Amino acid sequence: MISGMGLATGGGSGRKRTSGLAEIGKKYTGIDNRNRLADPLLRAKIARHDLNSRAFGLTLQRMGEEMKSGGPSATASMGKYYGSEQNKLRYEIMLDAMGLSGLGWEGEPFSLEELAITREWLRSKANSIEGGTTEINLNVISKRVLNLPD
Repeated sequence: MISGMGLATGGGSGRKRTSGLAEIGKKYTGIDNRNRLADPLLRAKIARHDLNSRAFGLTLQRMGEEMKSGGPSATASMGKYYGSEQNKLRYEIMLDAMGLSGLGWEGEPFSLEELAITREWLRSKANSIEGGTTEINLNVISKRVLNLPD
């Protein structure tokens, strides 16, 4: 599930039809005279998300090694929880950059990419439900970390 969200490597999975965050930002907010995104707040959000996605990819590699050692662990729940949150945030940042263009459902004046992003944003909300709800994953994490009985 997590790798399918395009988060394990910090990039997009092949099945997504949408551009990356930086490309969306450039398209809708433009660039400044230093060839950076014109909106410094959006630039910071994208940079933070990119760093977190890269760190998450490395964490997933480490988690995979830990899971091989066996025993009850909060590892899978932590991955599911953080992965779903990162994916939802990715689409929130896209909509932030796109403004009203990110809220179309059909027809003019929205492009096919804008419509796809809107639908994928709505679909990303289900990430906190599939694979166990966010609340269940957080409960598993707390039980395992605190060594509480099941």
